[in-house]
Amino acid sequence: MGEQHDLVVVGGGMVGAATALALAETGLKIALIEPKIPQPFAADQPLDLRVSALSPASVDLLDQLDVWSKILSWRAAPYRRMRVWELDEDAPGLQGRVADKLATEFNSDDMALTELGYIVENRLIQRALIEQLQQSAVELISAQVRSIDYSPGASLLELADDRVLVARLLVAADGGNSMVRSAAALPVHQWDYAQKAMVINVTTEAAQQEITWQQFTPSGPHALLPLPGNHASLVWYDSPARINQLLKLDEAGLQEALAQTFPRRLGELRSIDARAAFPLRRLHALNYYKPGVVLVGDAAHQLNPLAGQGVNLGFQDVKALTESLKQALEQGLRIDDPAPLARYEKQRRNANLIMVQAMDTFYRGFSNNLGPLKLARNLILGLSGNLPVLRKQIIKLASGL
Repeated sequence: MGEQHDLVVVGGGMVGAATALALAETGLKIALIEPKIPQPFAADQPLDLRVSALSPASVDLLDQLDVWSKILSWRAAPYRRMRVWELDEDAPGLQGRVADKLATEFNSDDMALTELGYIVENRLIQRALIEQLQQSAVELISAQVRSIDYSPGASLLELADDRVLVARLLVAADGGNSMVRSAAALPVHQWDYAQKAMVINVTTEAAQQEITWQQFTPSGPHALLPLPGNHASLVWYDSPARINQLLKLDEAGLQEALAQTFPRRLGELRSIDARAAFPLRRLHALNYYKPGVVLVGDAAHQLNPLAGQGVNLGFQDVKALTESLKQALEQGLRIDDPAPLARYEKQRRNANLIMVQAMDTFYRGFSNNLGPLKLARNLILGLSGNLPVLRKQIIKLASGL
C-alpha cells in the first residue's frame, strides 16, 4: 500500500522547501521530495548565475521561517533604488536631458523602507530552507519520482529507490514542467516568448551598488542586478539567434559587446566570470487545485522575468496556502478538504494572473520600434517617475506589502 503521508511536497526548490517548512509544526506527517540537494555554503564558492530579487514581503516570510539571518550571514546584496528607462540617457545635449526626464527611479525612501529588496543566489535560499527542514519533523527524501498515480486523497508516488508513498494531499512545487500537474491533468495556458535571456556574472570596478537598473530596447531589456563585493549579474534579453551568437564569444569579444550595447553607467568590467542562457516562457494554470492536489510557484505560473517577480509570487503562494491549510486544521477539516484549497485558489490565481498579464503587456509594449507607441511608453515612464503617489503604488505592488 505504500507509506502513508498527510502531505507530500514534490520539488524542494525555494518554494517547495518553504511550503514544507511553513507546515512543519502542524503535526502533519509531511515528506519533501527533492533529488538535488544543494551543497553546504562555503565563502569561497563562486557566485551562482541563478539569482532572485527578493521583495520585502519575501524577506518577511523567510524571516518567519527562521532562515533569513542565515542567508544574510552567507551572501546577499541589498538595493535601495531601481531605475527603468528606454531612451539613450548617454546622448549629448537636449536629447540626453529629455531621456533623463523620461526615466523612472524608485527609492526605498519613498516608502520609508530600509531597502527595496535583496539580490540573493537561489541556491543559498534553497540551502538555508533545507538546513532548517533537517531540524524539523519533515522527512526529506533525496530521490527522483519515477511515477505518479493521481487519486483524490490517496495519490501514489513511486520513487527511483523503489519506495512508494501515498499522499492525502499532493503539493506540486516541481516547476514549469510539473510531473504532478500532468499526472492530475490540470490544464495550463502557455507559450514561449520570442526572446531568450542571457545571464552574465561579472567582476566590476565598482563595489556593490545600491541600485538595480533596466533599459528597454526593441530587441529586449538590458539589466544589472547588484551582487556582493565587486560583482554584478547582467541580464541581456534578445532574439534566440543573437543570444546564441553571444554565447560563442570569448571573454574579450563579450566584453566588447557589453561595452557597445549596455549604458555607460555599467562602468568598467574586470572580468566575465560565468554565463548561461535560457528561453522565456509564459504559463498559467487554469485551476490551481483538484481534490487531493494543489499547485504552487512555477508549477502554477511562469511569467516574463523582466520585473523579477517570479519567486516573490511563489512565496506569496506559500503564505496563502499555508495560512489556508492551518485554518482548515483549526476548524477540524481534513488536509485535503476542498474548501481551503478553493480559498487558496481564489486568493492567488487572480492576483498572479494580473502580474502575468502585466508582464505580457510590458513585453509587447516594448518589443517594437513603432513611433507612436514608443512615445506613449516613454511618456508613461516619465509620468510614473514624476508622480510620487503613482510611484509609491508601484513600489507597494512590487514589494508585496
